[in-house]
Amino acid sequence: MTRNRSQPSRRAFLGGTAVAALTVAAGTGTAHAGTKTDWPAEFPLPDGWLPEGITIGSKPYAYMGSRANGAVYRTDLRTGEGRVLYPGATGTASIGLKLDRDGLLYMAGGGGGTARIVDSRTGELLRTYQLTTSTPTFINDVILQGDRAWFTDSRNPILYGVRRGHSGEIRVLPLTGDWVQLPDVNNANGIVGTPDGRGLIVVKSAPGTLYHVSLKTGEAKQITLSGADSVVNGDGLVRIGHTLYVVQNRLNLISVWNLDRTLRTATLRRTITDPRFDVPSTAARYGNRLYLVNARFTSPQTPETTFNGVAVSL
Repeated sequence: MTRNRSQPSRRAFLGGTAVAALTVAAGTGTAHAGTKTDWPAEFPLPDGWLPEGITIGSKPYAYMGSRANGAVYRTDLRTGEGRVLYPGATGTASIGLKLDRDGLLYMAGGGGGTARIVDSRTGELLRTYQLTTSTPTFINDVILQGDRAWFTDSRNPILYGVRRGHSGEIRVLPLTGDWVQLPDVNNANGIVGTPDGRGLIVVKSAPGTLYHVSLKTGEAKQITLSGADSVVNGDGLVRIGHTLYVVQNRLNLISVWNLDRTLRTATLRRTITDPRFDVPSTAARYGNRLYLVNARFTSPQTPETTFNGVAVSL
């Protein structure tokens, strides 16, 4: 179990409370001016970083977590240069992560069953939540929706909600309805908010299905796919309006779907591929680009393995 290193600052957490009250539809992608064409479309990460998650806020900086030790790396998208923001700790991991408008960085802790909050300005660890002690567990991804950060657990049919901006009780939301948990595979993975801000969209990596989840009841309704049978190996999700981008990691592609207004059907519009993809796991939008990290799951995962991030045009 990861213990708290320090308590959150009053300024950061009061700021988060105000932002949470104003934000109702997280996950839509942030609107920015068009990305400069001379900005690098590829940038390095430290050797052995083992990336999986990426998040970008209103400023041109990408934050990427490490499965190796829970650290966070920050890259300036204008130059491709970066540095370690948060050093992590032995025995921890940072999988999915999201940056709030108040500068707080929410991170999913993988097999440790935790969620952590880091100040993106100072790299200070503010709080650690023990979401679950069940075994197995894999806290995989996170989205900021309403007044909570919602985390998926790939090994259990549960979503966990942590209050944004300050401490509070963890909300446990069991997945019901059409959701059927499968043994020994990754189930719930990527997560985004719905266009109306009232629910969530979750991808189940195996067998590759999408669900609309009610935040009130946890009822999951499967979204019918048109144009493809599945989104197998679905990992990170990005939603811009009614367009949903699904990163299908081991297929080395992003499938682009149009969601109908009722969220009952998703229609495949196109796919995005790139020779630089090497098992990309998650994506984040800035301007007219999607930025992805190559997790390289099919390559040796050693301290000497090289890793990078790449950008593709929307």
